[in-house]
Amino acid sequence: MPIPTPTPTAALAADAAVLLVLLPTEGTAPPVRAATLAALQALQQRLGSAIRVLSVDDASHPAVVQSFQATNLPAFVLVRRGVELWRQQGLPEGEFIVAQLLAQLALPPAG
Repeated sequence: MPIPTPTPTAALAADAAVLLVLLPTEGTAPPVRAATLAALQALQQRLGSAIRVLSVDDASHPAVVQSFQATNLPAFVLVRRGVELWRQQGLPEGEFIVAQLLAQLALPPAG
């Protein structure tokens, strides 16, 4: 039986970068947390399949948050194939985050 060749979509998914969003649980009011999660969903839509956005909170996954040695939360860490490409402490300002993230992957911004 022949081995199936991966489709371009599968290859892209395997090569896709991951934006880890390390979030605090302490001191975050529910409306602020809901707004942050909604903003992250909108960011995911704008980034498309090039970058997968994953939120990780320090209460549910403390070892993951600690492994990135983030001194201030929230923190954004862009990773591809286990290599950290970019990091930012605190929330990004303005609309430049999409272009900034895609630039780290050397991809043109989506239109």
